[in-house]
Amino acid sequence: MQITAFRTDGLGDSTYLLTHDDGGVVVDPQRDVERFERAVLDAGIHLTHVLETHIHNDYVSGGRDLAGRTGARLVLPAAAGAAFDHLPAFHREDLPGGPVAIRPVHTPGHTPEHMSYLILLEGEVAAVFSGGSLLVGSAGRPDLLGDDRARQLARLQYGSVNRLAELPDETGLYPTHGEGSFCTASGAGRSTSTIGMERRTNPVLAYPDVDAFVEGQLSGLQPFPAYYSHMGPINLMGPRPLPRPQLDALDPSDLPDDVRLVDIRPRAAYAAGHIPGSLGLEMSDQVAVWAGWLLPFDSPVALVAEPGQDVEEVARQFGRIGFDRVFGVLYGVSGWVAAGGTPASFETRTTDELASVLSSGRDIQVLDVRSPGEWQEGHIEGSLYRYVPQLDDGLPEGLDPSRDVWVTCGSGYRAFAAAAALEAAGLRLIVVTPEGVPEVLEQLSESTA
Repeated sequence: MQITAFRTDGLGDSTYLLTHDDGGVVVDPQRDVERFERAVLDAGIHLTHVLETHIHNDYVSGGRDLAGRTGARLVLPAAAGAAFDHLPAFHREDLPGGPVAIRPVHTPGHTPEHMSYLILLEGEVAAVFSGGSLLVGSAGRPDLLGDDRARQLARLQYGSVNRLAELPDETGLYPTHGEGSFCTASGAGRSTSTIGMERRTNPVLAYPDVDAFVEGQLSGLQPFPAYYSHMGPINLMGPRPLPRPQLDALDPSDLPDDVRLVDIRPRAAYAAGHIPGSLGLEMSDQVAVWAGWLLPFDSPVALVAEPGQDVEEVARQFGRIGFDRVFGVLYGVSGWVAAGGTPASFETRTTDELASVLSSGRDIQVLDVRSPGEWQEGHIEGSLYRYVPQLDDGLPEGLDPSRDVWVTCGSGYRAFAAAAALEAAGLRLIVVTPEGVPEVLEQLSESTA
């Protein structure tokens, strides 16, 4: 038996391909299924099952599409109640026809219907696909379906992760969510593990009782992307195959009034001149995650890019989270300027420069746009705070629009993402990049030591 992981870093998730003899199983595929289909063909196997551990809240599932392409049986938890054809998985009822014995185990907590799948070889448990239940160093968060359900789901999660922890030490642990996923209740490890390793090191297995576990899991939960609320209904009612966008080069006159511009050029190019209102998200594996948080769901999107940038990869990222209307690319802003547009721009400074100004005692405005947890761990004395996704709700109290504002985060990425909202509010920006608050605090500490 061999298990291959396909990591989707921007989502913090993994899909798995299990192969044994001439058969195979795929677990929790994202919507861009060609990579999994290609792996099945390369392995020369017959795909028997596509397993879904739960109704996903962080991406549009590719399970239905992959099963249709390959003739595999699509398996969902029986309690999901999905509105399309599938094989329902029932607790401890082995699935028929697989290359190995596949035993669903009901592990509610991350979602009510959640199933993990035990893999048995010669009657012995060899691996478990744990989805959003027991993770590497963490557990799936219980609040994605709303705060009113979170406490009871956390109690269910306690039972689920501890039951999985009773599996043999050598059992391979293959979770869907990992490092970088907003679906984790705390910092999750990036890779796979074993049950024995998690029993020794995973803090969620160290709580003395269910009440302590619930309080621990519900404390310090961080905000999650706004687009999550749309994923569950799509995945329940029938996710469609990923469309193939026509990423034609656009003229500024081609842009409809309701289009949202996402500028993926390098930060320096965006700072030097960008179309007012465009969202500055330098090319990375998280462009769509942040755009999906900061834009209305499934907004029509046009990219602003430099020649040679992988715009198809960005469109694929958008498609994974249900933004299907990415319809073209503006290459740079020169055409827009030639058509009479006036670009916006702002200054950038380094963390060294910010630390130097603060050390001099000069009175400046600093706006920290990191997550609540990062702010609580430590921030610049006297700085103002507002998390990037909350800027549309208004500016923090005490911010003086007549003065420059230094905008900082942890790396510069979110500070650039904040620029559009701050510019729309009429602020004059100085954006700190690269790095951010931790480096500034370290330098200030060293200067006073």
